[in-house]
Amino acid sequence: MNEIIAKLKKKENLTFEESKSAFESMMSGKVKEEDIFNFLTFSSNKGETSEEVAGGVYVLRNKANMVNVPDNTIDTCGTGGDGKNTLNISTAAALLLSSFGLKVAKHGNKSVSSKCGSADVLEKLNININLKPKEVEKSINDNNFGFMFAPSYHSTMKYVGPVRKKIGKRTIFNLVGPLSSPAKVKRQVVGVFDKKLLKIFAEALKNLNLKKALIVNSEDGLDEISPYSNTNIVELNNGVIKESIFNPSDLDIKANNFNNIIGKDPEYNAEKLKEIFKGEENDFSIAVCLNAAAGLIVAEKSNSLKDGYIKLKEHLLSGKVINHISKLTK
Repeated sequence: MNEIIAKLKKKENLTFEESKSAFESMMSGKVKEEDIFNFLTFSSNKGETSEEVAGGVYVLRNKANMVNVPDNTIDTCGTGGDGKNTLNISTAAALLLSSFGLKVAKHGNKSVSSKCGSADVLEKLNININLKPKEVEKSINDNNFGFMFAPSYHSTMKYVGPVRKKIGKRTIFNLVGPLSSPAKVKRQVVGVFDKKLLKIFAEALKNLNLKKALIVNSEDGLDEISPYSNTNIVELNNGVIKESIFNPSDLDIKANNFNNIIGKDPEYNAEKLKEIFKGEENDFSIAVCLNAAAGLIVAEKSNSLKDGYIKLKEHLLSGKVINHISKLTK
């Protein structure tokens, strides 16, 4: 570990194997807090690479309480941290996709940087966030949706928790976490808080042999596909990485007020989810359909955001989604 920390201090990048070794040691409780502090701080100062992120993800996935899911299962877990305090777009998109027939293993947590995380809003919808692995598997098989509450599935995080709290700002764990699904999904939509992370995440997921992923960051700063401004998209498809830009005007989207997708507390956000699931059309429903359309692409159920968006909008406006949500409640 001393050699690895020395490399990071000199702003030298780690190999995938070195990163794996460091995370293996940290997540086994074999590293002193001072060394964890130095590893995380020097890593952040240098800037994380795809190999370093992939090494961390590899270890966290292997140490997680595993969930066995069908091959075509997807996840829609983003990094958060965009500071925009929006409604729970990716969580709503995950629920919408599950009602549309896709199998979704949603990995998430309670609020860290916003007022309401995915676990917080699901609790207010009376969806059980404390399912054990076998219960998640059953929920996905029966109703296409299962939620894995990150702290319950990544117990080895206890070794680094106090140091992360002490540092008090983003570290490599904020990048590793969203990719560390206990279900080891091969298809994922990932929102990132910084455009610079798009290629890093794509390369990391390629290193981890994901079949298909879309990594997104919008020009207005969302770790989502935005209905208001262009979104930068990097696609990973069977080892091939491709970049594109999505312009909402291509779909004649009429969303016009960013404040319409700003969230508040879990009760407020849950009510907003219920409204669109009952068929209300607004800026939030548009944002949810856009991001769910990305899920259809990674599941290979659609070839374009436009095609997926049209299908999902019709499905959401039918008002039938709320009936699906009732099947997921306790």
